[in-house]
Formats: sequence, C-alpha cells, structure tokens
Amino acid sequence: MAVGFNKVVLIGRLTKDPEVRYTPAGIPVAHFTLAVDRSRSSSKENETDFIDIVAWQKLAEICQQYLGKGRLVAIDGRLQIRNYETKDGQKRKAVEVVANDMKILDSKPQKSESSAGSQSAGARGAEVQAPAPEPEEEMVLQDDMPF
Repeated sequence: MAVGFNKVVLIGRLTKDPEVRYTPAGIPVAHFTLAVDRSRSSSKENETDFIDIVAWQKLAEICQQYLGKGRLVAIDGRLQIRNYETKDGQKRKAVEVVANDMKILDSKPQKSESSAGSQSAGARGAEVQAPAPEPEEEMVLQDDMPF
C-alpha cells in the first residue's frame, strides 16, 4: 500500500492575465503563470521561479474574472506532471500546479474598478475553493495546447 502526500502552497504574482479554455464537454480550465520569489542562501538577492498554474471549473471562471497581470495571490493545490505529444510527434512533459484554492492577497487595481458588482468578490482576502476535476477531463483541451 503506497502512501503519498502532494500539496503545494505558493504566493506570487501573475505574469499575465489568465487564459481560459473549455474542454469538449464544456468545462472551463484556466491557465496562468505565477512568479514566485525564492531566496538564495549565498546572497541577499532573490531568484524568481515561474510556475504554471491550472484551475478548473468554477475556480477557472473566478480566476478569469478577478485575476490579472501583477495580482498577488496565494494558491493551494497539488503538483502534477503530465506527458503529452506535440503535433509533430515529439514527446514532452508539463509540470504544473493544479489549484484547489485561491486567495487574492492585494487590493483590486484602480483601473478595473468600473463594475461595482464585482468589487466585493475581488476585494482583499477573497477566497475560493474549487471541486477537483475528473481525471479524464484534465488531459483533453479543445485545441490540444499543452500548458
């Protein structure tokens, strides 16, 4: 009997707006990259890791609606490593974090406060939890773009 534990918690800033696509079954999936600082022990300078994040279903829609480039968020999820084949037959691996929870850690940017209805959900400390996706849905995107 194998026992495992796969949990990832990250805090960082989005490098660009989330991109949402839909599976053939119509399930939304959001992809974005999180820039996460990593301190170096040998110097005072930090290094930055760029980590691919995937969010499914309602969480994907919320990420699209409330997140954008530069937003500071906390992501709670699990590490996933997928194998896929490119259109020209090359085998590749994708390493990503599948988000279960997301919490916005900064206040909403001034330029996008035009809609008063979204103010409360995008406010500081908004937290969202998404149900886990079905495993067979994770592998199939409409345009076969690996993230």
